[in-house]
Amino acid sequence: MKKRIAIPLENGILCSHFGHCQQFAIINTENKSISDEKLITPPAHEPGLYPAWLAENGVTDVIAGGMGQSAITLFNQKNINVFVGAPFKNQLELVDDFLNESLVAGANYCNH
Repeated sequence: MKKRIAIPLENGILCSHFGHCQQFAIINTENKSISDEKLITPPAHEPGLYPAWLAENGVTDVIAGGMGQSAITLFNQKNINVFVGAPFKNQLELVDDFLNESLVAGANYCNH
């Protein structure tokens, strides 16, 4: 099964607040293996922009530290799965955990 996973990054690890990230890692997977990875700089943050922008980029899943409920709802409306409360790791570790079904999603670090 193919997946395209977006992970917001700050200084090379998961960004605690989705809308304030420096870059996104966009990682393609197939049959539980990473097939491609690229880092992209997002457009300036505006409410509701990132869900539409990532959907246009073919993202199927988002792994995040914290995200507001309205953003989660917008992603779900675009058939993008959202996993919040992920640990502060680099993107390859997070995707490896995701693919091996050992990703621990906990508390949403965003309080709005």
